[in-house]
Amino acid sequence: MTSDIITPDGLNPTGSTETADWTELNRQITTCRLCPRLVEWRESVAVTKRRAYHDCDYWGRPVPGFGDRRARLLVVGLAPGAHGSNRTGRMFTGDASGEFLYAALHRTGFANQPISTDMHDGLALQGVFITAVARCAPPDNRPLPGEIRNCRPFLLKEMALMPHIQGIVALGQIAFNQIATIFNDSIPKSVKFSHGALVELKDGLPWLLASYHPSRQNTQTGRLTQDMFDQIWSTARNYLQ
Repeated sequence: MTSDIITPDGLNPTGSTETADWTELNRQITTCRLCPRLVEWRESVAVTKRRAYHDCDYWGRPVPGFGDRRARLLVVGLAPGAHGSNRTGRMFTGDASGEFLYAALHRTGFANQPISTDMHDGLALQGVFITAVARCAPPDNRPLPGEIRNCRPFLLKEMALMPHIQGIVALGQIAFNQIATIFNDSIPKSVKFSHGALVELKDGLPWLLASYHPSRQNTQTGRLTQDMFDQIWSTARNYLQ
């Protein structure tokens, strides 16, 4: 594999046609209003804000994917956090989940720094692209099945624009189940979510690795430890060809 050059925003420079495809996709994502419940919630949060971020300008829109567009590893989460990505406009940025995730990616060589505070913090990813099954911050961090279905075309388009993907890390059971649904014909019916489960799909499709989500609920209770999370990324790196 040739070495990739990563720009300060974490994206590979690409040809004009490919760049135009990404620009159009991200325009469609960030202007989407298909789910009235989510539109109302994300915009309400952006107005009322959290006291700690009272002086911040909230993004308050659907959040596009972030990272290396020539990535071999795709990371799929659940949805933006109300005061994380919904505030900053970048996946896993500005909250405790992002702190845990990017620190682990930095320790295993996928990120140039462990810090993720805003879109201008200098973070760049190497060989990894991060996205989610839902693009709007949902109430109680629980997008409804229909809302996830509305977002699925965005995920499918991102995957279609990234022909080098060899593996997928699903953060949490919902993300894992959604990826399993996408590859329904190639994944064994007996496969169930469990932390560290690795599924090798048929027909040359990417392998699928499951992890607990790095939510505060999981990390503060010890359900997901730093060592457990680092092992996920070490496994992923070992399986990349």
